[in-house]
Amino acid sequence: MLDATARRLLDPTLNRLGSALAERGYTANMVTMTGLGLGLFAAVLIAIGHPGFALIPLLASRLADGLDGAVARATTKTDFGGYLDIAADFLFYGAIPLAFVLMDPANHGAAGAFLLAAFYFNGTTFLGYAILAEKHDMETQAQGIKSLYYSNGLLEGTETIIFFILLCFFAGSFSIMAWIFGSLCFLGGGLRLYAASRIFSD
Repeated sequence: MLDATARRLLDPTLNRLGSALAERGYTANMVTMTGLGLGLFAAVLIAIGHPGFALIPLLASRLADGLDGAVARATTKTDFGGYLDIAADFLFYGAIPLAFVLMDPANHGAAGAFLLAAFYFNGTTFLGYAILAEKHDMETQAQGIKSLYYSNGLLEGTETIIFFILLCFFAGSFSIMAWIFGSLCFLGGGLRLYAASRIFSD
């Protein structure tokens, strides 16, 4: 819901930084993998009980996630680059909830499993919608220039990052926040499924 606004605010700065990185020989895929590495490092810190320290690599990973597209726009966009980016994003999105479960399985297990199931469903509706949009030659740049169709939703990347930041600050409240956010993910995925039924039904 907030991605389009965030993009309008951040893209000019990200594009300048991306151009600077491209001039120094960095590729978009290198930036994507750096971001993934930082995100997984943040997950490790959470899993061993240091969610506060995880904030720095977590935020750095999301900066890299914004920069990889800027580097691609400054050089050459490839289909594989877009595919790698979305795969890295989904791995990161799954790793953070898993890390909180590993940090305290007894108290976080059920809520974490529910949250991951919600992510799985929401991600499926997102990617399925993108496939149908491509089939019907639909285009959008509401969330920036992307390699696949980004359908808007109740909860998008911006909301998810804010959620992860709040989890790091208030790790003791993981379960209640996970139940709430997971429920909203299920609602968002359901709404996207309903929209697809209205748009793509023969």
